[in-house]
Amino acid sequence: MTREEIQFRILRLLQDNPQLSQRDLAAELGVSVGSTHYCLRALVDKGWVKANNFAKSTRKTRYLYQLTPSGIAEKAALTRRFLKRKREEYQAIRAEIAELEKDLKDQ
Repeated sequence: MTREEIQFRILRLLQDNPQLSQRDLAAELGVSVGSTHYCLRALVDKGWVKANNFAKSTRKTRYLYQLTPSGIAEKAALTRRFLKRKREEYQAIRAEIAELEKDLKDQ
């Protein structure tokens, strides 16, 4: 999974579930907590995500991750790029399947 794809998936997950922990995000993404922390930190540094402590939490290491307006705009741009890439992959797979089916018919 590319860094851009991880960032896209983090933004997507946080938009619906801002209370997810880094461990929760890592589990959802299937990557290490360290990779998740690195990508999340980059999103915060870019100003796309804002991290706030839970006011009533007894565990002060828990954060609420909110997408900023620029984060929402970037998520939309990432979504367009991700969708374009997935459509291209889909077309390539369809072509490969057609070729394999042709090979089977020829045998």
